[in-house]
Amino acid sequence: MPKGPNGEKRPADAIGLAVMVGRIATGEVEDTGADPSKEHHSRGGKKGGAARAAALSPEERSEIARKAAAKRWGP
Repeated sequence: MPKGPNGEKRPADAIGLAVMVGRIATGEVEDTGADPSKEHHSRGGKKGGAARAAALSPEERSEIARKAAAKRWGP
């Protein structure tokens, strides 16, 4: 059985997946969320952005945003 992006096991075919979703919806099968042992992985990323923004001056943040907008909307 293939694994999803978070390691959960899901059926590979559309019909099997539909049956699985139906069983989860009716409570026949319990859908497990994220793996508690990997919960600490996302904590560092949440702290990093705020720490970087606090360390930058308003002018530096503006310049970074200007470059990002140019990349996003430019040719």
